[in-house]
Amino acid sequence: MINVVRRSQIVGLRAMDSSTATNFNTVEEVWIDDTGRVAYFAGTQGYTPLEQVSVVGRDAVLTYNAMLEEPPLTNLRRLHRLSVRSPMTDALGWVDDFLFDWETGEIAAYILAGDIAAPFGGRAVLLPDDVQSIEAEVIVIKEGATKHLKSESEGLKGFLSEKSHQVKNLVNRMGSRLKSLVSPHDQPEVVRVKIKEVRDELEASGQHDKNALQQATEFLLLEWESFQQSLNRAGERVRRAFDSAWKHLTGKKS
Repeated sequence: MINVVRRSQIVGLRAMDSSTATNFNTVEEVWIDDTGRVAYFAGTQGYTPLEQVSVVGRDAVLTYNAMLEEPPLTNLRRLHRLSVRSPMTDALGWVDDFLFDWETGEIAAYILAGDIAAPFGGRAVLLPDDVQSIEAEVIVIKEGATKHLKSESEGLKGFLSEKSHQVKNLVNRMGSRLKSLVSPHDQPEVVRVKIKEVRDELEASGQHDKNALQQATEFLLLEWESFQQSLNRAGERVRRAFDSAWKHLTGKKS
């Protein structure tokens, strides 16, 4: 996944309207809906629907507009600190953090704490495939899921959220350049060639650390499909965001 971040990396960031550069909220919590996907960023001023988010940066969350909502909380769940148990046991621990795709809301990984994570130094990584259900007050994991747990460093090493700021910045810079080069219908080999072309451009400038540039390139080469899917979603996300904002303001569909 190309747009994965940690909850802990989001909380505390300013929410800014990208069209006016106006700070209108501060993210305090990330809420999921009854499908198990992230749906809202909650802050001091209200709730920002995930579909309104245009960019998640190091210092701020940028949105298409400053729309805030008051959603029905009966349909939302706070995943952070939610209890974790198996079908046949009492609580084994809790969700200490989690990773998610800020474009789709899909959960990428859960970071668990408590007794369940003791063998892994206090924090263990659980993947979504090992979750049976997410209920109002507990996550139920599948039988045998504890056998698939990994340490935090091992379980998260392939995610962009765990890379250095230098690597993340290069991935974002390369991604911005690739947006004008990659077509949604390009074949995999074509996308990979264009990624290497952008790497060569940056390398030729002599302004970037070679090791960081290599890591950024390797990440994009592995995640080319996710990157291409993100490009495909971009236009639809903008349309949905403005449709939602228009409906919120007028009660009509655009």
